[in-house]
Amino acid sequence: MTQAFDVPEGSYRFPIRVYYEDTDLAGIVYHSNYLKFMERGRTEALRTHGIDQTSLAPLDRFLTVLSMDIQFKAPARIDDALEVITTPVSHSGVRGRIDQRVMRGETVLCTAVVMVVCLTSAGRPVRMPTELQTLFPNHMSSGG
Repeated sequence: MTQAFDVPEGSYRFPIRVYYEDTDLAGIVYHSNYLKFMERGRTEALRTHGIDQTSLAPLDRFLTVLSMDIQFKAPARIDDALEVITTPVSHSGVRGRIDQRVMRGETVLCTAVVMVVCLTSAGRPVRMPTELQTLFPNHMSSGG
């Protein structure tokens, strides 16, 4: 299941090591832990640009996952060195699309299309701050 994968420009690479706590009895990463790995990848990608959830809070802006389309391709196992590739793809001002891949070397283990939305603390959708918008290279149509 090895396949070549070029990392798109503007992507962020985040290394992860698989620990015992991440696995099931067979030593394979439990499926929900990929969500944690990808959350860390997205968080660290923002942090490299000086953005974190605590810096958005005083602006009453919170970046929240709206949906995820996940495809599991191959298992990760205990002690594997993985890499989460996070690629901001497009935004509409309020919503954004982020593509993510969990890799072991050149092998794609898991992919996800993540739709995020910027909300106020009251749960109202609101335009992303400019510093967030600039991370996305393309603008989505209103249907995207």
